[in-house]
Amino acid sequence: MTQEQLGKLIGVQKSQISKIENSLTDARFETILKVFKALNAKINFNIELLDQTVHIA
Repeated sequence: MTQEQLGKLIGVQKSQISKIENSLTDARFETILKVFKALNAKINFNIELLDQTVHIA
């Protein structure tokens, strides 16, 4: 999939995808979730907060 195709799927410009891929900018969490959804990817997060573990699926 091209940067342009992914950008269209998630509603951002190709240049934004390029910046994210090249670590020139940080992606918003919302944008990351849109990318996973567009790629039909299964995601799981493990977050540790103040000696507690939170599992998000």
